[in-house]
Amino acid sequence: MRTDKQPERCVLVGVIQRGQSRWEVEDHLSELAALARTSGADIIDTFIQERPSPDPAYFIGKGKIEEIAEYVSFNDIDLLIFDDELSPAQVRNIENLTGIKVIDRTALILDIFALHARTNMAKVQVELAQLNYYLPRLTRQWQHLSRQVGGIGTKGPGETQLETDRRLVRQRISHLKEKLEKIAHQNEVQRQQRQELFRAALIGYTNAGKSTLMNALTNARVLIEDQLFATLDTTVRRLALNPTTTILLSDTVGFIRKLPHHLVASFQTTLAEAIEADLLIHVVDVTHPHFEAQVKTVNQILDELHLNEKKRLLVFNKVDRLKNHHLIDQLRLLHPEALFISAARHIGLQHLRNRLLNLAEERYEIEQIRLNYQRGAAEHLIYPLAKILEKSSDEQYLYLTIKYDKANKSKINQITAKYR
Repeated sequence: MRTDKQPERCVLVGVIQRGQSRWEVEDHLSELAALARTSGADIIDTFIQERPSPDPAYFIGKGKIEEIAEYVSFNDIDLLIFDDELSPAQVRNIENLTGIKVIDRTALILDIFALHARTNMAKVQVELAQLNYYLPRLTRQWQHLSRQVGGIGTKGPGETQLETDRRLVRQRISHLKEKLEKIAHQNEVQRQQRQELFRAALIGYTNAGKSTLMNALTNARVLIEDQLFATLDTTVRRLALNPTTTILLSDTVGFIRKLPHHLVASFQTTLAEAIEADLLIHVVDVTHPHFEAQVKTVNQILDELHLNEKKRLLVFNKVDRLKNHHLIDQLRLLHPEALFISAARHIGLQHLRNRLLNLAEERYEIEQIRLNYQRGAAEHLIYPLAKILEKSSDEQYLYLTIKYDKANKSKINQITAKYR
């Protein structure tokens, strides 16, 4: 029997459906393998089956499952991981034939998120996503939740207990949603307090180097590991671009293809920094063999989040590790506004800072105003709306050089008109 310290020996399973190519499915399975390794599994083999559409009972067909069952029995396999989401019935049928645990890509990603959740907000979001995923699968599958939800998952509930457990899970989901709403409200208050600053959010495919870039720009000390979803929590730091311009930079959770919709829904609180940012900095690992597909995946998720109209800056990272240098020339032609950097080697970061400064400055205006002393003290009215760069006075007037968000222009005009 395998101990808790020994990695589970697993087999990956993919299916080539109508309209898909083998290389595409193999690429998906390569990513699934990276996910499995992140969760601590030992990958023994991979099976691929061609089918025009999934089998409703066994997903890849009973014959193929019987073939895998024979392989499992001779090779001491603990776990089957499918690259596509399985129905509760399919999981039950496959487990009955193979005699081992079966999970799908969604369950694996949820497990990784549970492993990497550090803050209270991340833990609440992950548990909510898990409960929403496992609620319709609440039979003996319930054991998968044992790590995240107390002792509920340590025993297999009997059929008479099932409805009671479902009711308890629904109550827990309701409680977690209320908790998330409170956290979201607290975060909203914090964001309102920072509204005067230009906000940029780092987004991109998981493992693209967002956290490395965050650390390079702000010394944020965000955890960096060569794993998928190493960081889940949004980190927000101030970034001074020059003596008068400071912006807020946030590092968000990485995206991935087939990202479970339960996670997208639960992580709205984390993604709020990206949703409300003035600029999205899309970080791309240019060394990845399929980075174009990753860019497409990120764009699709942004569309789902209704962020497709948000201003974006495309940043190709890890150029120091790129062997095909002609690729950069090709990408410059395709994306003339893009930047090319190495966050790890600090290559091109000054160009990025300059671009961020230019984009931030577009939001602000610098103006010299005059306030009449004889009409009362008005300087205190300016402080919440603008940064005072220079100040001088004579017997009648106070002269201020101010820098302010263009959104505040009408209010400043009202003050200067009143204290003319």
